[in-house]
Amino acid sequence: MDPAEPSVLVQGHPHFRGLVLNRPRGLNTLTREMVGLLKSALEEARAAPEVRLVLLWGAGDKGFCAGGDLKGLARTVREGDIDEVARFFKEEYALDLMLHEFPKPVVALVDGITMGGGLGLAAGAGLIVATERTRMAMPETRIGFFPDVGATGWLFNRCPPGYPEFLALTGYELLGGECVRIGLATHLVKSARLGELRAWLEKSAAGLSPEKEEALKELQSRIKPLAEAPPSPQPEMDAWVAEHFAGQASLAEITASLARCRVGLKFCADVFQRLSERSPTALSLTLRMLRANEGRPLVEVFAREARAARFMVAHPDYLEGIRARIIDKDDRPRWQPATLEAVQESQWDL
Repeated sequence: MDPAEPSVLVQGHPHFRGLVLNRPRGLNTLTREMVGLLKSALEEARAAPEVRLVLLWGAGDKGFCAGGDLKGLARTVREGDIDEVARFFKEEYALDLMLHEFPKPVVALVDGITMGGGLGLAAGAGLIVATERTRMAMPETRIGFFPDVGATGWLFNRCPPGYPEFLALTGYELLGGECVRIGLATHLVKSARLGELRAWLEKSAAGLSPEKEEALKELQSRIKPLAEAPPSPQPEMDAWVAEHFAGQASLAEITASLARCRVGLKFCADVFQRLSERSPTALSLTLRMLRANEGRPLVEVFAREARAARFMVAHPDYLEGIRARIIDKDDRPRWQPATLEAVQESQWDL
């Protein structure tokens, strides 16, 4: 990114808006400035009657968006300005909700890394196009946070049973076609054809129906010839995830279930390892949020997540997780408390 360029580029013509996340050296991680620029561009597109289509993508060849700017957020927390960080999350969630409720078709092209806040932006789109290079995950519990951006609610509308809990708690990474199979993307297109797809979408915007649902159907039928075949079903993995994660009321139930695992023993061991690396407080909070937000309206989901985010950034595990995973990279976080049994859930007012 040229320092003179804005962190969000707005492209297009009277019928089309292309919104480009423009911090490629930082994997297009979101700042408060970017959130504001995206919001303003969407407001302009919503108000312009001739605009028929909004397209989101990320600059560079490494990712759509890797989430929030964690180093910047951690710096603000260290300076003691929790209110400023809380404002960032509040504004980010408002942007995500705007995308979910946007009255015109939004298409997200999610090539490369799409995690955390990037997944939140993509989730609000009517069509989400992944590529063979797409890597989707919600790794927040590994840095002392929780999967937010509405995920504790909308995951249940998109994923097979058990996957909301499995993805949110373990940070399991979905690659390429798996993003479509699990429900976090709608189409798979080769990355080499994204330029062709963008050009076609821009050209066809003027002819789209002014009715959002009709326009989305038209877009689906036209994207289909460029899309790859649906990924193969994975019934054994789906059954395993559902058995050990779906509807579980506590982490103790999940770990007890995994301890009795009789199939996929290596996978069970891997999940135990993943959970052991994560903040006990963040894990407990994540499952609590999933149980509270399942089936709830998105407005309510985001409001509860905003309260949880404020609590978590003020908790010592947030700075410690970012230190250990992002800044010092020693991968030796000192969680407080260090065990699930010591977490006091009564402290949360969610």
